[in-house]
Amino acid sequence: MHIVEKSEGKPPLLKRGAKFTEMNPEKKERILKIAGETLDIEARALIDLKESLNQSFVDAVDLILNLPGRLVVTGIGKSAIVGQKIVATLNSTGTPSLFMHAADAIHGDLGMIRPDDAVLCLSKSGDTPEIKVLLPLLKHRIVALIGMVSKPESYLARQADLVLLTPVDQEADPNNLAPTTSTTSQMALGDALATALLDQRGFSSQDFARFHPGGSLGKQLYLRVSDLYPANEKPTVNPSSSIRETILEMTTKRLGAAVVVDGDRLVGIITDGDLRRMLEKEQETRHLRAEEIMTRSPKTVQADDLAVHALEVMRGFNITQIPVCRGEAYVGMIHLHDLIREGLI
Repeated sequence: MHIVEKSEGKPPLLKRGAKFTEMNPEKKERILKIAGETLDIEARALIDLKESLNQSFVDAVDLILNLPGRLVVTGIGKSAIVGQKIVATLNSTGTPSLFMHAADAIHGDLGMIRPDDAVLCLSKSGDTPEIKVLLPLLKHRIVALIGMVSKPESYLARQADLVLLTPVDQEADPNNLAPTTSTTSQMALGDALATALLDQRGFSSQDFARFHPGGSLGKQLYLRVSDLYPANEKPTVNPSSSIRETILEMTTKRLGAAVVVDGDRLVGIITDGDLRRMLEKEQETRHLRAEEIMTRSPKTVQADDLAVHALEVMRGFNITQIPVCRGEAYVGMIHLHDLIREGLI
């Protein structure tokens, strides 16, 4: 395990033995200048990309919406990596998609394509050897070919049924070689495609939760209080319970509170804070009963409420536990730790 070290006036070291050298002002200025220029170049490219949106983009959205099969995304090099991200975004927002590497396609992966699929091919130049070999093999076996390309005169643009242009004047690196601006534009146009499709499908937050059941975002949309409270103890006392009985209930149930009930109806709650306030006011406590020190009409949540709502209530009132009810009936308790464990915090 690496130990994080700190040096005076410098950020923590990430690895034992890592060192920071004294940097002259010119070098610092150069680093920040290059970083700023990179972002400026990519920002301008995104503005150009927005202005390039046209009927072909609309037609591509319409085609994919009505596609009987799946959208197969392919590319080579850095475009292939961007393609994988686009596939992940499309699948998570309701558009069935899969990724096929352009180099692997001509060595057997073409078998994953069905006659009712369409292909989205990503390429900056549109003239790479793998793309030139692949496209003739695709065209007779798919619904349509969509090309995402920077050069409208390229082989890919000429072969595609629909062309999504990603105009790029220059890459962001000082040598104008490394795929930077071009991949940023591809990524952004893929996001635009996914969000347009999402909107046209009427894809809701509930739909999103169905596709993301294991992540914290999904849990905010589907996890309910009723999924949490049954795992906890149910600290309960009656209005006439003694202070000793109340403290024992709170201690054994280990939730830092006990709920006061009349039958099964919640009438109050006693927390650690209530006990401290009682001890500050009272010299003799043996005669006291739960109803004399409880907080009446405490904050509660319903069992069918979303867990994220319980979190909002706890944060809003600075409390760490909250009783759960069905109607007026007390059914259990959840603690802030339950929400932390589920990744909602």
